[in-house]
Amino acid sequence: MQNDILKIIIHNKILMITVTAWAIAQGIKVIIGVANEKRFNFKWFVGTGGMPSSHAAGVTALATTCGLDSGFNSNVFALATVFALVTMFDAQGVRRDTGKQAELLNKMMDDMYWKGKIEEEKLKELIGHTPIQVLVGAFVGFFLAINLYYRW
Repeated sequence: MQNDILKIIIHNKILMITVTAWAIAQGIKVIIGVANEKRFNFKWFVGTGGMPSSHAAGVTALATTCGLDSGFNSNVFALATVFALVTMFDAQGVRRDTGKQAELLNKMMDDMYWKGKIEEEKLKELIGHTPIQVLVGAFVGFFLAINLYYRW
C-alpha cells in the first residue's frame, strides 16, 4: 500500500516539476554563493533569501504546469496563480522587511553587547528577496516548467 502511494506521488508530473524547479533554483543560489565567496556554505541550499528566489521558481512552475495540464481557463490554474502571486508578494515584501528589521536589531544587539549590557543570539537577516530576485526566480520556474512538462 505504501509503495503504491509513493509511486503515485513520484508520478505526479505537476508536483515533480514544481519540486525540481525549486531544487534547481536553490542549486543556482549555491553556485552563485560559491562563485562570490569562494567557499561552500550548506545554508545556501536550505536557507531562504538570495538570487534567484526558489519560492518564486516553485510557485511559478506550479502555476504554469497547472495551466498546461488543466488549461489556462481552469479553476486549478486560477488557484495556483493566485497562490503564486501571494507567495511572490510575500517573499519580496513582508519577508524582506522582516530581514531588514532583523539586520537593524542585530546592530542594536551588537552595540548593547559591546557595552556589556546584554548577550543574545543574532537574528537571521537574509529572509526575503528583492523584486529582481523574485522576477528571476519566476522566469526560472516558468522556463523549467515549459521545458520539463513536454519532456517528462
